[in-house]
Amino acid sequence: MDLNIKKLSLLLVILISITNLNAQEKTAEEIEKAAQNPIASMYVLPFQNNTQFGIGEHNLTQNITNIQPVVPIGIAKKINLIVRTIIPLINQPLGEDNSKFGLGDIALSLFFTPKEPGKLIWGVGPAIGLATATDTILGTGKWSAGPAIIMLLQPGGWTFGFTAQNTWSFAGKSDRQNVNSFYSQVFIVRNIGKGWYVNTAPIITANWNAAKGQQWLVPVGAGAGKIFRMGKLPVNAQVGYYNYVIAPDNGPAWQLRAQLNFMFPK
Repeated sequence: MDLNIKKLSLLLVILISITNLNAQEKTAEEIEKAAQNPIASMYVLPFQNNTQFGIGEHNLTQNITNIQPVVPIGIAKKINLIVRTIIPLINQPLGEDNSKFGLGDIALSLFFTPKEPGKLIWGVGPAIGLATATDTILGTGKWSAGPAIIMLLQPGGWTFGFTAQNTWSFAGKSDRQNVNSFYSQVFIVRNIGKGWYVNTAPIITANWNAAKGQQWLVPVGAGAGKIFRMGKLPVNAQVGYYNYVIAPDNGPAWQLRAQLNFMFPK
């Protein structure tokens, strides 16, 4: 794990070192809009930490750190492919005193989007779940796939958008439960000046194979953040609090989210 952290640190240093004057030349408004557009044509390296509190009768705490690189690829004159990857590092509680740490299932989303979008910014493509977990408790043991969509508008200093996907398992360990899962995120952002903004971006999920009344995980909350520069490099930092208004039995009660995005404008 120490070696992996060193590799990630080296990659970040290399990316920062090759960031050119394009980042400096971008206006503050352009950077703000790109930072709040999940399918902007910009390399992004986000680190998102989600801490879930109040799990089960013993009020346990789970921590998930997502490394979420975004890579835009021009595949045609008018079309971009935005490759979004979520690499989860999970610390899963096992009873009151024990826990298991390791890699969870990697999620991959491929969005085909216009290079020159209109007022409505959109992308469609496949979502793929990879059975990469280092322990059975950290993943599904299944490979899955399904459709994904994202849409957003950015009028004035606002951003309104959502993304949604559903995946079904098609391969994996035969002794593990099949996957039929829904994932969505609604995001609303209001810029309030000098790089500051307030937002809400709840992640709403459903496990369709769970028993009735145990399927949905629905949080409500809000956060705030600021876009600033480390030298020429734009950085987006934010924190948020979310309370689960719907959760399965023994599910989490609330979540604290902290995120740091390093942005590399093309």
